[in-house]
Formats: sequence, structure tokens, C-alpha cells
Amino acid sequence: MKVSDNGIALIKKYEGCRLEAYKPVSTEKYYTIGYGHYGVDVSKDMKITAAYAEALLRLDLDKFCGYVNNLGRTWTQNQFDALVSFTYNCGAANLKRLVANRTNAQIANAILLYNKAGGKVLKGLQRRRAEERELFLKV
Repeated sequence: MKVSDNGIALIKKYEGCRLEAYKPVSTEKYYTIGYGHYGVDVSKDMKITAAYAEALLRLDLDKFCGYVNNLGRTWTQNQFDALVSFTYNCGAANLKRLVANRTNAQIANAILLYNKAGGKVLKGLQRRRAEERELFLKV
């Protein structure tokens, strides 16, 4: 499956777009740019265009769609979009933990538990997880 425009809009809403490289946390190994693109290809003083940020997002989404597709389960488009958004933010290891041995109803409820950074509940993560859960449950 591929992420839909609704899923992309959700990711964009919460990631935001920054056209200059930054470190969300000073201890991060790599810099971040665009819609949360992170890695060795991002350098300290790097600047990009909005079009390039969009291109990076599309490339990154292929990878995150792959993580969800590789779970070997069948999803509705809304469930898939919610899980891609979740994975884009939390990573593939947390996706595996989220879905392991859970029904869809249990997954929907467990999404809400991933609302902390550094052990502290963050309002932004609470909002994102609530929207992902709502999308996951949407028929």
C-alpha cells in the first residue's frame, strides 16, 4: 500500500517544515531538515527549498510505508495512513511493539501510550497520537 494524501497531510501537520538544518535535541547524532528528514545526508548549515523538502518527504515515506507493509497484515487505507504517521514519528521498532500480538482495537488504544519524550508526556505528542488513533478507527 501507499500512504494517501490524508496520511501525508497528517504527517506534515505535526512534523512542520523547516528549510534550514537543525537538531531538535542537542545530543542528536544527525541534523534534521524539511518534514523531519534526518540522517547523514543533512549537514549543519544546510538549506533547502520547499520543493526539495517535499521530495525528501516522498522518499522517506517510501521507507516508512515499507515498514508498515512488511508487517504482513491487511489494513484499511485509514489504518495504514495512521500507522505510517506513527512510524514516521516513532520508528520501525516502536511500530513492531505497537502491533505485536494485538487486535486492531488494542492497537488503536495502544497508540495513545506513545505520547512521551524523555519520560515526560508532551501535549503535541498527545494531540498527534489522538489524531492517529481517530484516523485508525475511521471507517
